[in-house]
Amino acid sequence: MSLFPVLVTAWALVLLVPVLAGRLGPLAGWAGAAGLGVLTVVVAAGPASSPEPVTEVLPWIPALDVMVRLRMDGLAALFALLVLGVGAVILAYSTSYLTERRSGGFYALMTAFAAAMLTLVLADDLVLLFVAWEITTLCSYLLILRVGPKGREPAARTLLITVSGGLALLAAVCTIVVRTGTTQLSVALADPAWGTDPVFAGVVAVLVAVAAMTKAAQFPFHSWLPDAMVAPAPVSAYLHAAAMVKAGIYLLMRFSGAASAAPVWPWLLVTVGVVTALIGGVFALQRHDLKELLAYSTVSQLGLLVAVIGVGTPGALLAASAHVVAHALFKSAGFMTVGLLERRAGTRDLREIRGLFRAMPWAATMIVLAALSMAGIPITLGFVSKEYVLDAALTASGGPAVLAAAGLGVAAVLTVAYSARMVVPVMFGAPGELRPAAGTRVMAGTITVTAVAGAALGPAAPVLDRLLAGSAAASLSVPATGIDGFYAWHGINPALAVSVAAIAAGAALVAARGRVDRLLDRPLWPFTGVGAVERLRAGVIDLGRATGRPTAGDSPARHLLVPILLIGVGGTAAVALRAGDVAAAAGTSRASDLLLLLLAATGVGAVLAARERLAAVLAAGVVGFAVALWFYGLGAADVALTQLLVEVLTVAVIVLILRRLPRGFPRSRGGGGRRTVVRGALAVGAGAAATTAALAMTGWRGPSAASTWFLAEAEERTGGSNVVNTILVDFRALDTFGELVVLALAALVMTALLDARRPQPLRVLDDPAAPVSDPRANAVFLRTAAKVLVPFLLLASVYVLLRGHNAPGGGFIGALVGASALVLAYLAAPSDGAGRVRLPFLLVAGMGAVVAAATGLLGLADGSFLRPLHADLLGVHLSTALVFDVGVYLAVLGVVVAGLNLLGAPQAEGAEPLSDGSDEDRASEEVAR
Repeated sequence: MSLFPVLVTAWALVLLVPVLAGRLGPLAGWAGAAGLGVLTVVVAAGPASSPEPVTEVLPWIPALDVMVRLRMDGLAALFALLVLGVGAVILAYSTSYLTERRSGGFYALMTAFAAAMLTLVLADDLVLLFVAWEITTLCSYLLILRVGPKGREPAARTLLITVSGGLALLAAVCTIVVRTGTTQLSVALADPAWGTDPVFAGVVAVLVAVAAMTKAAQFPFHSWLPDAMVAPAPVSAYLHAAAMVKAGIYLLMRFSGAASAAPVWPWLLVTVGVVTALIGGVFALQRHDLKELLAYSTVSQLGLLVAVIGVGTPGALLAASAHVVAHALFKSAGFMTVGLLERRAGTRDLREIRGLFRAMPWAATMIVLAALSMAGIPITLGFVSKEYVLDAALTASGGPAVLAAAGLGVAAVLTVAYSARMVVPVMFGAPGELRPAAGTRVMAGTITVTAVAGAALGPAAPVLDRLLAGSAAASLSVPATGIDGFYAWHGINPALAVSVAAIAAGAALVAARGRVDRLLDRPLWPFTGVGAVERLRAGVIDLGRATGRPTAGDSPARHLLVPILLIGVGGTAAVALRAGDVAAAAGTSRASDLLLLLLAATGVGAVLAARERLAAVLAAGVVGFAVALWFYGLGAADVALTQLLVEVLTVAVIVLILRRLPRGFPRSRGGGGRRTVVRGALAVGAGAAATTAALAMTGWRGPSAASTWFLAEAEERTGGSNVVNTILVDFRALDTFGELVVLALAALVMTALLDARRPQPLRVLDDPAAPVSDPRANAVFLRTAAKVLVPFLLLASVYVLLRGHNAPGGGFIGALVGASALVLAYLAAPSDGAGRVRLPFLLVAGMGAVVAAATGLLGLADGSFLRPLHADLLGVHLSTALVFDVGVYLAVLGVVVAGLNLLGAPQAEGAEPLSDGSDEDRASEEVAR
């Protein structure tokens, strides 16, 4: 089987297993376990056994050379087998661990994480790798969050740290693409720039290291992993021991060959790795909670891996590959044991658990096997991998290797001590009260699989030789034949001496565990990692509040002050740079320009002089119509039509709001004249600066290369002569797609907001005998006109939609024309209820996004999402861009109908009439509040 079917099958499980969980409950995990197990066998027998890398490519965004490139070499094969194999075991374990019937969400996230990890290790495109990296972050966050209220804060802290690492990775990806000119990972890593450009190599090496260290819980980012242990045992066993944290290790190994050209790389990795291994070991010795002990031991073991990767020799990468396997096996067994003890003993406190050998002999034996492998006791796989780690550090040359050898030797002592701590106190003595074993046999069986594998693969180490050698070779981009073999015993050497000394010293710490406990039973630092992250989080929130404080509140002046100041400063700078061009540009103005300017200025003056809200809205409409005429006079018919329609609809929507507000503006309460003068001066100054800047920039440069290209090529490439529309629906369709999704979300948000917060009551007239009090008599003209204009406008909207590719129009303008018809029908209706548009506006807006997305998927047939497909039928040129424009039409129409129906809702019961004078002022103040 090729790589794409494997990956597609993994993602299919994300949809299948939750559906089965709806009917089978936790037992649906067997389907996920079977699926991942089958994929493990397929990968092992197929792509992973190939002597050469297996590569496959599917077009994604060809214009940017971004493809769904998959590549399985030795390194990818190693991690893919771990992700799938350990994932299958833990999903099987979950069928017994979970008790709630509704487990679909859990299985969806666990299988999504497995699929995302598989995508990550197979990705041969930097963009695809980054996307998969972020999906693993999101899955981890959501799995921790599922715990409930106690998981909310740990989930947020975990997300803060891992997302910051994601930003570092994004910066590295962008830097690599710009410098090497490709998004293909294997090609970028082989680029000569790594050796010839030390600044590039150093910057990217640091960024990649930071990204990996956040995921691999390295100091100072280590606190999230123990903090995340509020998650259930299967999550800890898979994401936070055998998979997610290994994403960081994978990234370091993948970039090891290229990034080692930067001198900072080995020093950074070895220093951070050694520090992490030591503090993780010490913190583990402080813990009495078995899960916390395993969490800090994971931090320590990951530090060991980072340090040996930093050594960077072929032997070091072979040792890292071996220890990745050993760690996944003994640590997943350890965390699954935690879940078993929670179920049987009801506690994880090592001080409360005794006599496990008598009470749970089989499970106790498996726990011991896992602990022996973690401690590196002969002749488990953990022992063999530790020997290779120590040998790599001892035989390498250079300062980083010396630091690694010394630090990892001490870390090995701590490893023996905390491994013994998890078994020695609990195995003997009188057993406590245990719950029945019924329902936990599957849990014990899956623990057996990983614990026995970790012990048995020590003597059978040559079985892993080809896999581990291929992984090390792929990390360094060297032939696998240049990597030494992997054996259980490679003689008496300095590494064995250090290992024996570490076991002896660790045993001494175990013998003196009472004194060690008393020595460590105190805070070792004046602050905790969780506390530091929490302070950082609070600081970020405070910074956000301080940044937003100047524009907080409902006052328009606060919101307008910043853009006015920016316009003034920017305009003044532009005039200072090109003062000589202002007069020349002003001399090219036409008489019509001056007339329209005068009309707009008159509208602005009328707005300022208005004492009633409706008058101000109508005066503002004069400004808008003047601008629309100005656009039309300059030849921008599309923009002019859009401006005109927006003005019409804006006035209609604002009027709906004005019905809930007092008729007049509130009176000023002292200092009004002074504030008016200051605001007027700011407004006039900003307007003058913007005007002179526009004049200064007029004719500053000719048409850009992009505009010239569009004018010359648009019709030939798209079949449309309206360049503006072809840019929107052909060339820049992805931008337009994002905008129409925002429109659909706006309709949703508007609905949620007005449902959650009841609007002000409608303002009713005091005088029932007023001429406008009878809506039927008052709307005779509108009703008569609507009978003709509404059908005409609806037909016109379809016509404008269809002609948009070759003439002014398109989906956006067509929807505005159609919305104008609906507004006219609403205004002609005798009541709010009768005028309500009988359209499911949320469905209409949502269908717009769906239609546009479906059109984009059709483009994949020609190699890229949203690429238009073209055909000629009976002499008429057809394009899927028209279907995309239909999506735009529906989204715009949906949001306008949402505004009509929600803001024009019938008057709420109990609405009280509002009178003029002081009552109106008080009502206005209430609205402002």
